[in-house]
Amino acid sequence: MGARESLKGEATGWGRVWKQALGYLLAGAFLAWVFHDIHVERMLTHIGSMSWWWIPAAVVCDILSYCCEGVRWHYLLLPAGRLPVLRATQAVYIGLFTNEVTPLRFGELVRTYLASRWLKRPISAVIPSMLVGRLLDGAWLAVGVGAIAILMPLPKDLLVAGDVFGLVVLGLVGAFLLLVLWKRKTVSKWGEPVASGSGVLFRLRRMAGQVAQGIVEIGTFRTLAMASVFSLGLLALQALSFWLVMKSYRLPLPLVAGAAVFLVVHFGTAIPNAPANVGSYQFFTVVGLGLFGVEKTLATGFSIVVFIILTLPLWVLGLLALWGSGTTLAGIRADLGRIKMQDLSTSRRPAQQDKQTTSLLDQLRSVSRP
Repeated sequence: MGARESLKGEATGWGRVWKQALGYLLAGAFLAWVFHDIHVERMLTHIGSMSWWWIPAAVVCDILSYCCEGVRWHYLLLPAGRLPVLRATQAVYIGLFTNEVTPLRFGELVRTYLASRWLKRPISAVIPSMLVGRLLDGAWLAVGVGAIAILMPLPKDLLVAGDVFGLVVLGLVGAFLLLVLWKRKTVSKWGEPVASGSGVLFRLRRMAGQVAQGIVEIGTFRTLAMASVFSLGLLALQALSFWLVMKSYRLPLPLVAGAAVFLVVHFGTAIPNAPANVGSYQFFTVVGLGLFGVEKTLATGFSIVVFIILTLPLWVLGLLALWGSGTTLAGIRADLGRIKMQDLSTSRRPAQQDKQTTSLLDQLRSVSRP
């Protein structure tokens, strides 16, 4: 390896370290604020008086929500291939487990890698399903904010944030619909074959064409309708699970308020940070409950309880899913680190598909971090 490549690799490594360090520093700052100036004894007393009968229902709803995500992903992946619902759900749980033990949402890449390997397709064929899934989540979240604002008065800051988010989602939905309606013109412009080329711009252009084609293929009415239904089920079950833990903790908030707090936490933890969203999850839970007048000591206790109750099933089921996949996180990391980006062309031989997949994942991992 030449001096230039060595310096580039070293710079990339240091950049990764600094980004991870920033995530841990933010987590520490969040936790310091959450636990500052609370009455620990009163918090522990309230935790001890919880009604645990609600917890099994909360855990079941949480598990069913990720089953909905598996079914949704099955439909969104149809243009790339038929990944069984059980396999799709398994990949979802492996990705969730990876996010619990690694920083910066590395699990999203692990999940995408597994789907591409099981389907024997390049990673560019899987990426559109992830993008459309996030777009559906955003659309239903915007609808949820609007519905909650109609059913109950919300704090002004939350309404402003919801309006901004809604405008962003509306723009993305419009772009998606234009891409689907004008698919021939758009795909021929982005995805036209290129005889030869090299460099970052060439690879990004080839990848953009493949992703655009994949998004267009997803944009059929039946696929989007089924995916939308399960997207709604995913978010509704997660909000219900969150509120059921509130009931167990004896917080006197209605379901609508519980859903509003869930949305605050959901938005707040969307940015990649420390493993399992430690720190940011507690911070935004306390902030969300504070918007509805819940005293900080009680809110802090709830942030700990809901985090543990909804995280433990992810650990257990994620470990089982990883064990059943016949691979390990160390093995996936080794694959991602061993093979460098060479060419994004989908015209390679089938035996080279895994190398193409891991090469693209390696580059995606470097550019997808904040």
